[in-house]
Amino acid sequence: MATFLYKLGKLAFRRRHFVALIWVALLTLAGVGAASAPTAASSSFSIPGTEAQKAFDLLDQRFPGSAADGATARVVFKAPAGEKLTDAANKADVQDTVSAIKSSSKQVASVADPFAAKTISKDGKIGYTSASYKVSSMELTDDDRDALQKVIDQAKETGLTVEVGGDALQAMPETGATEVIGIAVAAVVLVITFGSLLAAGLPLLTAIIGVGIGVSSITALANALDLGTTTSTLAMMIGLAVGIDYALFIVSRYRAELAEGREREEAAGRAVGTAGSAVVFAGLTVVIALVGLAVVNIPMLTKMGIAAAGTVAIAVLIALTLIPALLGYAGKRVHGRKARKALDARDATEQAEPKANMGTRWARFVLRRPVAVLIAGIVGLGAMAIPVASLELGLPDDGVQPTDTTQRKAYDLLSDGFGPGFNGPLMTVVDAKGADDPKAAVDRVVTAIKDTDGVAAVTPATFNKAGDTAIVSVVSKYKPSSVETEDVVHAIRDEGKDIKADTGAELSVTGSTAMNIDVSQKLNDALVPYLALVVGLAFLLLMVVFRSVLVPLKAALGFLLSVLAALGAVVAVFQWGWLGSVFGVDQTTPIMSMMPIFMVGVVFGLAMDYEVFLVTRMREAYVHGERPAQAIVTGFRHGARVVTAAAIIMIAVFAGFIGSSEQMVKMIGFGLAIAVFFDAFVVRMTIVPAVLALLGKKAWWLPKWLDRALPNVDVEGEGLAKGAAAGERPEEDRELVSA
Repeated sequence: MATFLYKLGKLAFRRRHFVALIWVALLTLAGVGAASAPTAASSSFSIPGTEAQKAFDLLDQRFPGSAADGATARVVFKAPAGEKLTDAANKADVQDTVSAIKSSSKQVASVADPFAAKTISKDGKIGYTSASYKVSSMELTDDDRDALQKVIDQAKETGLTVEVGGDALQAMPETGATEVIGIAVAAVVLVITFGSLLAAGLPLLTAIIGVGIGVSSITALANALDLGTTTSTLAMMIGLAVGIDYALFIVSRYRAELAEGREREEAAGRAVGTAGSAVVFAGLTVVIALVGLAVVNIPMLTKMGIAAAGTVAIAVLIALTLIPALLGYAGKRVHGRKARKALDARDATEQAEPKANMGTRWARFVLRRPVAVLIAGIVGLGAMAIPVASLELGLPDDGVQPTDTTQRKAYDLLSDGFGPGFNGPLMTVVDAKGADDPKAAVDRVVTAIKDTDGVAAVTPATFNKAGDTAIVSVVSKYKPSSVETEDVVHAIRDEGKDIKADTGAELSVTGSTAMNIDVSQKLNDALVPYLALVVGLAFLLLMVVFRSVLVPLKAALGFLLSVLAALGAVVAVFQWGWLGSVFGVDQTTPIMSMMPIFMVGVVFGLAMDYEVFLVTRMREAYVHGERPAQAIVTGFRHGARVVTAAAIIMIAVFAGFIGSSEQMVKMIGFGLAIAVFFDAFVVRMTIVPAVLALLGKKAWWLPKWLDRALPNVDVEGEGLAKGAAAGERPEEDRELVSA
């Protein structure tokens, strides 16, 4: 691999005009495709194999044209202080608003009169109407949304409090200024690391180009592939972070090769051949982990993983080709002024001992106290992981929206007027086709549900034209995302087993609340198999790279420790509310159901980045004759500064998404940022050298039969060193490489 990448790097350096032109053309093509692509028709959310999805599919068959997946707008009214909605003037204003909503758009399918439907609270102060649309929220045009908003604004002028829930006015998530701050922090870190504005600008420029191509491609294909709005956000988040990091590693190695006296083209080739090999492997682990999300069998999660993986693949290709091409334009300016002066005076200093930097000092500190450092690291992360024991999974609803949004205000008004369960009614579907008396079977269902603990209200059954299927709406006493509502769903489903045995009718529970419960359960069930897949893959890949059994084992266990600690921090902030005000968490909530499995996939890939870039330098030094302790110090001298900069950049980029108005994006940004912090600084920079110091030579042990069986991917670039010395010391090099 190293030899091939070495040739690729030199080719890109020599043909830099051609390479740069290709990437500019790709960016332009993707941008044009995104600009001319039709708006995504739908962002469907399905969970194959679950009861909620089966019931949803049955509704489409038995209630044709009902647009079960159509957009909804739940308009909530509150009377002025001291008045009631049933007062003549207020009642007229509400009914006028209902009529205006009906005529606001051709896409409106139905709007219920709150007085006829009896959706007025007992005290008469709060009421609501549900408007259903013929198309999904993604298919609603801006004119449709503006027309609804205009009606709401006019209704507010009457003195009523009017707010809108549902997805008809669902706003795009806003990331705010913190995303820009994250990129700014990355720029500052790069300038400090390189001491050169030009060198600092290269990783930023190439990362933005890569993300631009990736996100534009996602936008262009969104309609054809049914991609959601969150897909591009996650691709941007991950693509920007790894794009900067991969370019940083290549540029850093190029500068090191120049400092050793090599010509620019040769330095570019060697940088891509050595650091580029590690970039390929690290990128491959991220891609495999993201694509592996497909095993969960949730289409939305699969699309998110594949889209983000595609952006990572683009970042790898850019690091291997565009970076050496741009280095060809940069010349010696890739070094700062002081560094250039030092290079010019190399002849007087080239034999001097390498200066100790912060990395070497830290490595020597760990080597002196490996047991104490190891215990401190493990105990610290273990303490952070304690909250995981009380992890509750769910999907966020309007109750976790910012308090100034109309969705959140509507949610709170409904909770005050009717109870929290009205924000997420359960839709019970009765398939009475196999029953002798469909109506009697449905009556039996209604009676059983009314007697179920935790049920606040049950609406009369609505039959289809054939009279063989009915819908019964059920309201829980508890808020939609609570554990108590989950118990209500399971209790109703348990009742269904007896009903089917007695009447032949099948009962299913669906709706957004039941769908969220099923998603959480499915992800919970898939977590352990996916974790085994990812950790097993990590062990095998690292065994190939490091030619060792214990190093991969240590890496995999460290990865598990950092993920658990990060999940513990997420639980403490978002579920318990610790430091919630600092991170903009207005309302505590169960942890997003896909968070654990998503963090396992993403953090695995990112953790392997630091493992590869830090430990490959150690192995390279060990293979070339240094003692294990010396090799650790050498690895830190060359890699600690770059890994530290890369981690800070990645943390800054992820933390930038904490400012998002979307709870899911906020939670992912925080979780990934804290996970990178734990993995880079506690696991890779602290626990790893402590373990290697205690293991000594045993760390690099590999059975001979396994050594012969494993392929040699040459991530460290040993093949380049061997090729460079060919004809001079072939026997000695052969011994070193096989050591």
